[in-house]
Amino acid sequence: MTQGATDTAHAARSAAASLADARPVPYWLDDPGRPAALPALTGAERCDLLVVGGGYSGLWTALIAKERDPGRDVVLIEGREVAWAASGRNGGFCAASLTHGLPNGLARWPGELRALEELGARNLDAIEGAVARHGIDCHFERTGEIDVATAPHQLAELAALKDEAEAAGITGLELLDRDAVRAEVDSPTFLGGLQDRRGVALVNPAALAWGLKRACLGLGVRIYENTPGLALARSGAGVAVRTPYGAIGARQAALGTNVFPSLLRRVRPYTVPVYDYALVTEPLTPAQLASVGWRGRQGLGDSANQFHYFRLTADNRVLWGGYDAVYPFGGRLDAGRDQRPETFLKLATHFFRCFPQLEGVRFSHAWGGAIDTCTRFAAFYGTAHQGRVAYAAGFTGLGVGATRFGADVMLDLLSGEPTERTGLEMVRRRPVPFPPEPLAWAGIGLTKWSLARADATAGRRNLWLRTLDRLGLGFDS
Repeated sequence: MTQGATDTAHAARSAAASLADARPVPYWLDDPGRPAALPALTGAERCDLLVVGGGYSGLWTALIAKERDPGRDVVLIEGREVAWAASGRNGGFCAASLTHGLPNGLARWPGELRALEELGARNLDAIEGAVARHGIDCHFERTGEIDVATAPHQLAELAALKDEAEAAGITGLELLDRDAVRAEVDSPTFLGGLQDRRGVALVNPAALAWGLKRACLGLGVRIYENTPGLALARSGAGVAVRTPYGAIGARQAALGTNVFPSLLRRVRPYTVPVYDYALVTEPLTPAQLASVGWRGRQGLGDSANQFHYFRLTADNRVLWGGYDAVYPFGGRLDAGRDQRPETFLKLATHFFRCFPQLEGVRFSHAWGGAIDTCTRFAAFYGTAHQGRVAYAAGFTGLGVGATRFGADVMLDLLSGEPTERTGLEMVRRRPVPFPPEPLAWAGIGLTKWSLARADATAGRRNLWLRTLDRLGLGFDS
């Protein structure tokens, strides 16, 4: 056996050993302070505004609706428990970006980008304000983020992105060379980085959702958990939603179901589910943390198409996620896909390649979950039933922050009054829907293969990716 093969085998054994005690549950939800579920709806209910979905989209919509009009009667229903799905399973990156990052915004809405960035910054400030105002203990840290280059071609891409951003009037990005980025967080794989000091906060995502739930209840929102919405229909001057043990009549409704099938059948082709996975380490010792640095506690993400995101938790664990994005044929959701050992092993191997000084650290939790994505990789919006129903979907993993903006948009649309938000092209136009199966499966699979190939060939995009770019369907991580 060659030395290279020996090293590879040792790395695989070490990565596997690090997973031996990992609990197969989301770290954030494995919390003794997790609130008990509220009772399910039984019988008939009426309200002014019905919010369907107890993730961030629904919680922000209910909260802002009551803040705008304390007299509005608001009911929120959640199919399981608040925070059990994507809102309690994500990495806790609360970004100002409404466009799934600058590259996607520059490609799709160049004329609106400066306004979108300003709206996004105001939205993140509003989240910070709400956390303070309602006393939400979610470890909110406005630490910023560094996009790191781990391959030479990515250095040029980050420099070009900074230039494009400045040409569009976007400032505040700082280009870091190898020594500068490693002075922030030390990894032998880091060649440089692009730092945004104010555009990202880190949170405990489940605690944020639980805090929003408590704030909603404090303002008089009635919340029913374990109450899925089964069907939506017109009812008199409003709409009605049927649930397993009852029904709710409402003057208006806001749908925040995201990855789950929309109650509006015509919206369903616009999103597909993608499974994302993450690991969390045991708490680092002071010596282990010192070996990495990370005194600024920034969020990090690498710049590959198949990228990792990583951050410190409040007790100095490292959350390490991303890379694999698994689309199930037919878009079928299945809790069995929340555990994927081959992905966990891959992630653990990559972790120790990034931080060899942490060899011997073990992972305490390993989990996955589904997020919704659309062909433009940023949320889209709309109304139905003659303006009585509004929806937002397609956040593609950046919903921790952008869902609050989406809540504002839905409430604006339901009001019928034009606003700065509803005038945006991003709000007025929908993405291209996904094709039916098996075309969706084949297209997504070919795109994933092409993106991996681009990562392996200095970023060169093949004919398939260039065609998607020309059609406005190009993926940018």
